[in-house]
Amino acid sequence: MAKLNDNVVRVTDRIRERSAKTRAAYMRQMHAAASEGPHRSLVSCGNLAHAAAACGPADKKALAKGDGPNIGIVTAYNDMLSAHQPLGAYPDIIKEALSEVGATAQVAGGVPAMCDGVTQGQPGMDLSLFSRDVIALATAVSLSHNVFDGALMLGVCDKIVPGLFIGAARFGHLPILFLPAGPMKSGMTNDEKARIRQLYAEGKVDRDELLRAESESYHSPGTCTFYGTANSNQMMMEAMGLHIPGSAFVNPGTPLREAIVKETARRVGTITALGDEYTPFCDVINENAIVNAMVGLHATGGSTNHLIHLVAMARACGVVIGWDDFSDLSDVTPLLSRIYPNGSADVNHFHAAGGLGFIIRELIDAGIMHGDVKTVIGEGLSHYVVEPHLKSDALAWRVSPALSGNEEVLRSVDRPFSESGGLQLLTGNIGRACIKVSAVKPENRLVEAPAIVFSSQQNMMDRFKAGELNKDFVAVVPFQGPKANGMPELHRLTPPLGVLQDKGFKVALLTDGRMSGASGKVPAAIHVTPEALCGGMIGKIRDGDVICIDAEAGVLETDADLESRETRLHDVASERWGSGRELFAGFRSLVGGAEAGAMTFELDERSEAENG
Repeated sequence: MAKLNDNVVRVTDRIRERSAKTRAAYMRQMHAAASEGPHRSLVSCGNLAHAAAACGPADKKALAKGDGPNIGIVTAYNDMLSAHQPLGAYPDIIKEALSEVGATAQVAGGVPAMCDGVTQGQPGMDLSLFSRDVIALATAVSLSHNVFDGALMLGVCDKIVPGLFIGAARFGHLPILFLPAGPMKSGMTNDEKARIRQLYAEGKVDRDELLRAESESYHSPGTCTFYGTANSNQMMMEAMGLHIPGSAFVNPGTPLREAIVKETARRVGTITALGDEYTPFCDVINENAIVNAMVGLHATGGSTNHLIHLVAMARACGVVIGWDDFSDLSDVTPLLSRIYPNGSADVNHFHAAGGLGFIIRELIDAGIMHGDVKTVIGEGLSHYVVEPHLKSDALAWRVSPALSGNEEVLRSVDRPFSESGGLQLLTGNIGRACIKVSAVKPENRLVEAPAIVFSSQQNMMDRFKAGELNKDFVAVVPFQGPKANGMPELHRLTPPLGVLQDKGFKVALLTDGRMSGASGKVPAAIHVTPEALCGGMIGKIRDGDVICIDAEAGVLETDADLESRETRLHDVASERWGSGRELFAGFRSLVGGAEAGAMTFELDERSEAENG
């Protein structure tokens, strides 16, 4: 195994030092829970009878006897999300596979799963970020019955996997595996889809043509094929050792995908405390695993949403990370893949070229990823430098190819697309923000131009359609942070800004809202913190203030004297009612800032640790 990069060592060590008290307190909690033994032995006969009442005779007998594992299934199934529709068939497959190893399974609970693609630009998008914490709470409720020896998390998309992870972490004494559905097969090319979106923004094609293009892009069960948050989730689960190797990008509805589902079920049944390979979640996820997830995001050009989600996920395990850690790891992590939006290929092309097995091997061999970690398969991340296939109708693995199958999509460490990762921290007198630069051409990474402040996405769209924005400018959209309105994604702004950039204007976006893994070719300084509603400087910017966004140097500055100004007025009340938003007032009041993970919950490990 290669010597670890000095910068990776330094960042990991400071995370470990920073997290010493919270991590120790978390592990004490998990060890205390594990020491009680299988929890079915602790519940009363009445409790157990309730838990088994709906089971068949064989499962009732097994649950009563208590010497075989019982696995809780937490599912995000619904048949509106293309990525989650295949999950509907999984429980029956899981139960059948577990019966082969003397185990039982029950659907412990369901969690909500909303689609950002459906709610994009709609009022429901204001619930999107908060849905992560709702999912975490629902996961905790699902596993709170204390009759499970292990768990399977069935989910794929943006907030769903982080929410499942956070909830699972609070039951970290159990072995827990994650199980996705895989991407839909490739449809319309991403370049063509983006072209038609821009034509629509310019009024050159009608809505029917746009709908045709979108429908040919998102056309069947499975995850959307661009490299957004959903597919970044799957990369992280592999990099942290929570998947059966190669689970991320196998298409649904195939014999190989069904074999992966069965093997995942068998594996969780094998590694409970009732057997000889006990592998609890809390032993798999530690500081090294979290660093591996950050490195994976940089190497693949992953979603900016994880500068929020991964912070919260780590915190649920007692690990404290921040944007400086992301930034310092980005400096030494090469960009090894180009998947839309930072290329034209999709995840199917990436997987065919060598995929995550290739990426993980390259990073381990270069000393950029921790190889000496525990995974649900066993010791060492080297278990994940493989790809799954069927051999005589049985699941098998082969070593990932030594050479990329397509160097326009996937490259080795010695020939990267970029020497550094795709995510950059910005700092200056406006605040702290992040920017995804992997999709932005070098000539567009520095924008210094007057601000135009917009009250909403619609306000900017209206002015674009009126022809008022044919100039150099930085589009400033404040009051989009977690406390203001739930921090929605602002994807409606990408096509018009792309049109203006293509016309030769220097344009950029500056917001305390989000753009996510679909951040594209226009430079977007996002997640600005402090947010405007909390007195952040972004809420004091006025039209004409010259803004400098320098993605290469990490600068976010203005020549204006913001400190001397009052925060501009903004009607947040109108954005807090309708589509259920009024029910989330408590979340808005509790939520922390973006850099702290935008969490609505507080974990007590720190106070417990400090009190001895």
